[in-house]
Amino acid sequence: MEQKASVLVVDDELGPRESLRMILKPLYDVHTAANGQEALDCIQKEKVDLITLDIKMPGLSGMDVLRELRKLGSDAAVVIVTGYGTLTNVHDAIRYGAMDFVSKPFNVPDIVAIVNKSVAQRSYNRKIKSIVQKIKSIHAWEDNEIDEFVNN
Repeated sequence: MEQKASVLVVDDELGPRESLRMILKPLYDVHTAANGQEALDCIQKEKVDLITLDIKMPGLSGMDVLRELRKLGSDAAVVIVTGYGTLTNVHDAIRYGAMDFVSKPFNVPDIVAIVNKSVAQRSYNRKIKSIVQKIKSIHAWEDNEIDEFVNN
């Protein structure tokens, strides 16, 4: 039996955090965090495949957490789930690697579909990286040679 993907739900509001936990629990191994620092602590302790991340939180904002994730080298997929969606927030989230953006209140089938799609995309990305690393080790290619090969 294949191990369930792990999802971290980060939201300072109990209602949306628990709603997402209950919605995703039958499909995923779900962890929760009530703020940005708890999220970063969890990520350093647990293998996390996907993070649903609120933007507006006291202390570390969702954008702060997203930037820290990338600094830490985390390749977890991120889906922003927020009631404070602006074009600037969407642009910044995409720039830091968020895969999708969902407005609160969210629709259950939509959030499940987005999380499923994002987990699958992360899995494909990891497989591609693994294949590229194997090719690189077999052929002793440099990064620029792989980029040239892939782009032609």
